[in-house]
Amino acid sequence: MAIVFEKPHALTDVPFHYCPGCTHGIVHRLVAEAIDELGVEGKAVGVASVGCSVFSYNYFNCDMVQAPHGRAPAVATGIKRAQPDNVVFTYQGDGDLAAIGTCETVHAATRGENITVIFINNAIYGMTGGQMAPTSLPGQVTQTTPYGRDVKIAGYPIRMCEMLSTLDGVALAQRVTVDNVKHVNEAKKAIKKAFENQINGLGYSIVEVVSTCPTNWGMSPKDAVDWLENNMLPYYPLGVYKDKTAQNTLRSSDGLGEETQSNKNRLQRGGEN
Repeated sequence: MAIVFEKPHALTDVPFHYCPGCTHGIVHRLVAEAIDELGVEGKAVGVASVGCSVFSYNYFNCDMVQAPHGRAPAVATGIKRAQPDNVVFTYQGDGDLAAIGTCETVHAATRGENITVIFINNAIYGMTGGQMAPTSLPGQVTQTTPYGRDVKIAGYPIRMCEMLSTLDGVALAQRVTVDNVKHVNEAKKAIKKAFENQINGLGYSIVEVVSTCPTNWGMSPKDAVDWLENNMLPYYPLGVYKDKTAQNTLRSSDGLGEETQSNKNRLQRGGEN
């Protein structure tokens, strides 16, 4: 009988600990499928962050390293520089990557460290109980913003792909989601490309996955997906914000992140009008 569906070899047989409706499990599978299809399981090294995905070292069959909170890019940098033939990736949430780890993230990106970053953006701190994250939306209710995020006090959410796309060392900055089959397939292509960029020595690649957190959002899994589509995606538009392998115009699905060849030429000439 022909096999039509099977677990990726790069995933272990350990059951996920994630809450019902959490999209970490889907993204884990996509990462594992990319590792399988590229045949790099024996060379892959994952760096686990601190947060809900802290136990990701239990789920991947490749070598895994646990990093201190926010320091996954620094740990990945050390591994990649010491073992340049290995395929090194980090798996980080928004609290880890965009808050305590912002410094490591930005500087690894601007140095063009040849690593792959999988960034889970669910707009909240998950493991610690639902506090406001750097990515929490304006007006979003969390444990630390019971009346909603007030931008006059807490500022505005950080759009990481848009920010990192301005850095020369970034090879790929793409935002995806996994709320439906079409988007899952697009996310897989992006993740695989991020690994391919590393294999080809192109530099820093980040794939941001807009995700759900039903437990800390206080919603059912179905309602969480609806909330993501109606609230998160308008603020975090899907698309490619930078791609060194593309030519001329790079744009997101709604035009944000546009970078034309004329803009590049103007910047190279010193920014004159």
